[in-house]
Amino acid sequence: MKWLRVLSFTFFISSGVFAQSQKNDISAAKMQELYEEVKTPYKYGLVMVPKDEQHKMDCPTIFREGKYWYMTYLIYSGRGYETWLSKSKDLLNWENMGRLMSFGDAGKWDDNQKAGYNALTSTKWGGNYKLSKFDGKYWMSYFGGKEKGYETEPLSIGMAYTDKEPWVAKEWTRMPEPVLSALDKDVRWWENRHKLFKSSVIEDKKKLTGHRFVMYYNAVGDSLKNNKKTRWYERIGMAVSDDMRHWKRFKTDPVVHHPVGITGDGVIQKIKDTWVMFYFGAFWQDRKGGFNRFAASKDLVNWTDWTGDNLVESSEPYDELYAHKSFVLKHKGVVYHFYCAVNKQDQRGIAVATSKDLGKSKVGFVKPADK
Repeated sequence: MKWLRVLSFTFFISSGVFAQSQKNDISAAKMQELYEEVKTPYKYGLVMVPKDEQHKMDCPTIFREGKYWYMTYLIYSGRGYETWLSKSKDLLNWENMGRLMSFGDAGKWDDNQKAGYNALTSTKWGGNYKLSKFDGKYWMSYFGGKEKGYETEPLSIGMAYTDKEPWVAKEWTRMPEPVLSALDKDVRWWENRHKLFKSSVIEDKKKLTGHRFVMYYNAVGDSLKNNKKTRWYERIGMAVSDDMRHWKRFKTDPVVHHPVGITGDGVIQKIKDTWVMFYFGAFWQDRKGGFNRFAASKDLVNWTDWTGDNLVESSEPYDELYAHKSFVLKHKGVVYHFYCAVNKQDQRGIAVATSKDLGKSKVGFVKPADK
């Protein structure tokens, strides 16, 4: 594929294919209330961009410590993904700090792909967005792989940790083997194509699933062979853990998905008594490109999908190809919707839209060289 993980259409429709569930549905009025709370109609613009055309910047994750905000994000270099860190005082101006997970040459399963996402970030909407420890450590889930290139299979999910300050750019310690892969005996039909992608790990203090920790992740899979329309179809499913080291799949089917295209990169917030999953879609039946949306749940398992307007979609030169992959937070009454912006030259950076007009960014992509 070019840059979004593509691209598929599917005629696969069965019970459970949509995010909506007959159990614990969220009312249409409540979904509209949530939309009004999280919408961000003002695009501030790009806040982080690569220094050249050869690198791509992707997948922001935000947390806070003291007076600073921190962003972990991915850099694709042609070889694969590495995980980086930046910081900001105001959520708009960011300073690059360095790597957290780098390429290796030791013959390990994740030498050339290390795409990380902070775990156990506070999920309280408008809260402190701090990272929590477990077992004396800060944690990060990531998808990793041994092959060079753009998301070259096999890709599996691993766990990394540090007992140091996670807001300092130092290498994290990685567990020696994946915690979830397409080779597991209990692999589900929707993740059996050797590509497991972004994961988000939260703490479920009420143990709604019966377990302390919940992971949402998207993967490629299909039980139908030789069907190009379904081969790259991505869906979001769940895994659970009580120790952050051992994970088991939860439910047979994915929990948020659609009959055509990609549903992926779920990130969780709790707005009052309702869980909200921000996620991106791409190449659906009724809308083009890549865009950000949300679903809602009372129990972390059964999700009701928002059916109205996209939260973020392509509208500016810097995101006219794709506007997708969200991290959404609220601070001092303002909603900040961070997302990956891709222009028609296939340049990729981090942009933000807001619920209040904060002006326009002066950050831009480097000028493409003449071809």
